[in-house]
Amino acid sequence: MSRTDDLYLELTRLLRETAVMSSCSNVLGWDEQTFMPEGGAQFRSEQLGLLAGMTHERATSSRVGELLAELEGSGDLGDPDGDRAVNVREARRSYNRSTKLPRRLVEELSRTTTLAQQAWVKAREDADFPVFLPWLEKMIGLKREEAQAIGYGAGVPYDALMDDYEPGMTTAEVARVFGPLRDELVKLVAAIHHSGKLPNTEILERHYPKTPQIVVAEAASKMIGFDFKRGRIDSSAHPFCSGFGPGDCRLTTRYHDHHFPSAFFGVLHESGHGIYDQGLPVDSFGLGIGQADSLGIHESQSRMWENFVGRSRPFWSYMYPTVKEAFPQALGSTGFDDFYFAINDVRPSFIRVEADEVTYNLHIMLRFEMEQLLISGDLKPADVPGMWNEKFMEYFGLAVPNDSKGCLQDIHWSAGLLGYFPTYALGNMYAAQFFEAAHRDLGDLDTAFAAGQFRPLKEWLNEKIHQHGKRYPAKRLVEIVTGQSLSHVPLMNHLKRKFGGLYSLKF
Repeated sequence: MSRTDDLYLELTRLLRETAVMSSCSNVLGWDEQTFMPEGGAQFRSEQLGLLAGMTHERATSSRVGELLAELEGSGDLGDPDGDRAVNVREARRSYNRSTKLPRRLVEELSRTTTLAQQAWVKAREDADFPVFLPWLEKMIGLKREEAQAIGYGAGVPYDALMDDYEPGMTTAEVARVFGPLRDELVKLVAAIHHSGKLPNTEILERHYPKTPQIVVAEAASKMIGFDFKRGRIDSSAHPFCSGFGPGDCRLTTRYHDHHFPSAFFGVLHESGHGIYDQGLPVDSFGLGIGQADSLGIHESQSRMWENFVGRSRPFWSYMYPTVKEAFPQALGSTGFDDFYFAINDVRPSFIRVEADEVTYNLHIMLRFEMEQLLISGDLKPADVPGMWNEKFMEYFGLAVPNDSKGCLQDIHWSAGLLGYFPTYALGNMYAAQFFEAAHRDLGDLDTAFAAGQFRPLKEWLNEKIHQHGKRYPAKRLVEIVTGQSLSHVPLMNHLKRKFGGLYSLKF
């Protein structure tokens, strides 16, 4: 082997070992949200803080920096889009970011996250924002410190945080693509409201026992391609997907006996994330090629399976008989068209994860605006409920009844995930473009879905997106797969086509 080969093998060994250590933290984090007793929070924060510091120390070791410098200077990495060059490029990006953060800050963020999430669960249950406020104040302070440590050039502090989830995307760029999307969404919501048509959503609020909900949701997850030999589903206060590593992907959801869509579509959504994680190259674990491209691309996979497939007429023409049989008392006399209209009801609502396809992105835009103000210091954490309620009235025309249905509904701020929310709306736009391309390449997907055939789409996604990991930056990946740059137009075309038919609209 050449000198370059030896250096590359040493680098990949170190990167894989660091990734394994990080995966241990992920296991503890998953357990915290699912099975850990409340009394374990303080000790869990110490466990995770220690592991975070150890992982950070390995990731920022001088030896990693030496290996990267020598490999980059060798001129022997081959094709810039080849596995070796990509893995070195992504290792450099991660190393540069990590070395800017002191171990003290990394450990403090980890400890605070564990305790803040426990406080959030309690505050959300009791609609008691003051319980969470001290933790939100501490978290915002730490995230501001992180943004300053990383740096943001001529941009704004929020750029430094968002770049961790959507590399290369700035606050200004997101605002530019959100602007026209917001304008068209507002018009579509108004047109739907003035159509005078309303589905019978009482259908979805009947009694749906938990046990058959579990059976139906897991069957749907398996049907679209989630591999239960390499994953599982459990319950948590907030649905999420956590990929520990090759062969172990954990999904969670939350069940409500009187709200069928919550768990079912939550499972489809998280299954989309899980299918992506299971589609990453196993032999590249811990390396750039073995990691998801960006959170926006990750979200495109979950939103595609949840909405573009899971809320489609062809999907339910196949799935409805099974669901109707599972819930004979709730759905025994309910026709297909009534059920389909109900699950595609469009109206302003309080809870983001239960929002319809049309209004969902407005939930994201509200959070995007508020997070920027929190990080810049123009919004004090104590003033969050007031601004939230004011903006919610502005966006949705609804008076928020309590903070559990308002600013306490999401886990993200307690988990330190500021900068994450924009990736959800970006994911919807990516999903629309990918779905258009899949129809172009695969032909009549509607007929396939109506026959219960979802493998062609899953394999197309495996080939076009999953297997490449971080080979291409997200914006370039979209152009390669779809032939066009990021745009709100495909998403609006999808929404107008679908909901124009349901609500008898003309455009």
